[in-house]
Amino acid sequence: MEQLWFTAILNRVFGGPLNGLLTTLHIHVKDPAHPVTNAFAMELLVVLILLLLFLAIRASLSVEKPGHLQHFAESIHEFVDENFAEGVIGHDGHHFLPFLIALGMFILLGNLIGLVPTLEAPTASPVVPLGMALFTFVYYHFHGVKKQGIGKYIMHFMGPQDPSIPLGIRIFVAILLFPIEIVSHCARVMSLTIRLYGNMFAGDLVTLAFFSLFPIVLPAVFLGLHIGVSLIQAYIFTLLASVYLAGAVAEEH
Repeated sequence: MEQLWFTAILNRVFGGPLNGLLTTLHIHVKDPAHPVTNAFAMELLVVLILLLLFLAIRASLSVEKPGHLQHFAESIHEFVDENFAEGVIGHDGHHFLPFLIALGMFILLGNLIGLVPTLEAPTASPVVPLGMALFTFVYYHFHGVKKQGIGKYIMHFMGPQDPSIPLGIRIFVAILLFPIEIVSHCARVMSLTIRLYGNMFAGDLVTLAFFSLFPIVLPAVFLGLHIGVSLIQAYIFTLLASVYLAGAVAEEH
């Protein structure tokens, strides 16, 4: 695969030390001369852009004279809070706002950056959605265990534990449901990965195909569709992360 200009810069500056580190760790690299891939380079670029944006927002904060950038940040904060944190997770949802905002903005910018000439969408590479899905998986399980304790959290995987239900039935249901729940939670990683990767990869292919066939008018329509798909996929991924968090930290009454 041809290197992007940003990937080439990273390989030129950090390729040698990075390859030495990977060799020391006994990690095989397909191209030792160019250990940095396009997907990793685009991920890094997205992170750098977001860091600069967050720093700019922090520097422009003002109670008396809020600027356009502050209004933009407050709108994002309010949207995520109403639709995901408080709207889905509930009363303690504000604790997860930093994670949800960072996750949603990373996915959205990662989807949209592919529209910039000479750049690619990192989410169109399977390893990036997989990494975000695994991180989300670990994150919501960690907070579930943190809030409820390991014993009580595991009981979530065993069905209802109402004392009015005979013990034998509860044990039978727990034995039946526990492996199903484990497979279901593991399948969430695959579901999050395939949904995001499949949509972004297909969107990139369709856009490139129509650009090569009709380079003037028609591609603009597919660029609009690409933007729409990017927004929808960022929304769905963040929504599902909120749903998983809500299930992990929920307490039975």
